[in-house]
Parts: sequence; structure tokens; C-alpha cells
Amino acid sequence: MIVVTDNEFTSEDNEFKMGEVEYEMVELLRRLNINRPVALTLACLSKGEEISSQCIEMVSGLRQPEVSIAMRYLRENDWIDMREEKKNQGKGRPVKMYKLTVQMETIINAIEENVMAESKAVLQNIERLKNLS
Repeated sequence: MIVVTDNEFTSEDNEFKMGEVEYEMVELLRRLNINRPVALTLACLSKGEEISSQCIEMVSGLRQPEVSIAMRYLRENDWIDMREEKKNQGKGRPVKMYKLTVQMETIINAIEENVMAESKAVLQNIERLKNLS
């Protein structure tokens, strides 16, 4: 169950919530051209705790396919670990649990390197345009 209090979404199942810090993190990641599902998922994982995909969906407002796409991106960068946990009743699909395998600082450094490389390429294109005109 999700409870909304003071602009925070809280999952009663594992006491996870997104507060002002997480929402600011999402906004800053978005400004760095990180897509919305990845930004929200990173904010959910940023505390370093293991969290289920269902909890990420409920707390972030993402749909299951969006969480899956974000997780694929995070796995491709070797930033998360995933394990499956059987449900108590034993029926249905196992619950996927995710946890960061690196510190947020490492992820931020990787994002910084990408932004710097993109900026360098843009500046080179501008320089080339100046030379052509």
C-alpha cells in the first residue's frame, strides 16, 4: 500500500519513501538528459537498500515496462544486482529485488564523463561550422 503524506510517497511494505532529496535528484538527473524512468529508479535505489521492482513501481509512479527498461540500462552499466525471491504463497512469478552494486558517486562520475564527452563533441561541431562559414 502507498501512502501520500507531505508530498512524499511511502510504501508501507518496506518503509521506503521518496522525499525532497530524491525528487531533487530526479530533477537534476533529468536536466543531465537521463531519461525519466532511469532517473526515478536511481532515486529509489540511491539509499543503497535492496528494493523490489513492485516497490519501485508504486513509489515512483512508473509502470512495470518502464522499470524493466530502466533496469536494463542500469544492468548494462553494471550498476545494479538483481535477484529473485519466491513469494510466500509459492504461486506466481518470483519478486525481483534490486540493489546498487556501486556507490552513487561512481554513477554520477560516469554521467559526468558522458556529459563532458557530449559537450566536447558539440563544441567540435561548432568549431567545424565556424571553419566552414
